[in-house]
Amino acid sequence: MNELTTPGLLRVLQLASPALPIGAFAYSQGLEAAVELGFIHDEASALEFLAGVLAHGLARLELPLLARLQAAFARGDDAAAERWSWFLLASRETSERRAEEQQLGRALARLLADQGVLEAGPWFRRTSVTHLGMFALAGASFSLPAAALTPAFAFAWAENQTAALARLMPLGQLAAQRTLSALGALVPAACASAEALPDADLGATLPGLALASALHETQYTRLFKS
Repeated sequence: MNELTTPGLLRVLQLASPALPIGAFAYSQGLEAAVELGFIHDEASALEFLAGVLAHGLARLELPLLARLQAAFARGDDAAAERWSWFLLASRETSERRAEEQQLGRALARLLADQGVLEAGPWFRRTSVTHLGMFALAGASFSLPAAALTPAFAFAWAENQTAALARLMPLGQLAAQRTLSALGALVPAACASAEALPDADLGATLPGLALASALHETQYTRLFKS
């Protein structure tokens, strides 16, 4: 699992594609409230906010957990995979973020089962199912190297976030692509940081995002589920 073959590359592109039919477009992960609150109001503040989430959130929680989950699935350690999935759910600060993780996880489990990944079937019925966990299962099942799967997950997150902002505020297509390119340039460092993180240091520090997500639950008008 050290080299990415052409079939492997195509699998990575499929998993990271915004066209993957799991409904990720319906979630903003707190961005809708962040815009409403004025945390994000232009291109510069959008990049600053998302870069902070990448450095203090994904690099310290999702990305290191992805590697641990993929390794657990690769060695057939279902108990470890479930333990790390529960850890992720416990780390979600709001009911919306937890529901998003589980709903996307079930959708991806269904898709993987349809693609012949039989191990995904039982996860569809588990409360501990997570999007991250099923992404890791896909990586293990398709023998994708973690060095490719981790940045793919990070870039898919960045693409979904910039797409959400383009719908929430005056962020045109060119500005959205500039933001995405800038975030993409930060992904390698985030992945390297995640790879070196020990278990005891796992955990995001995103009070602003937690506040925005909590307030989104009672926001008067909403385009997104989170």
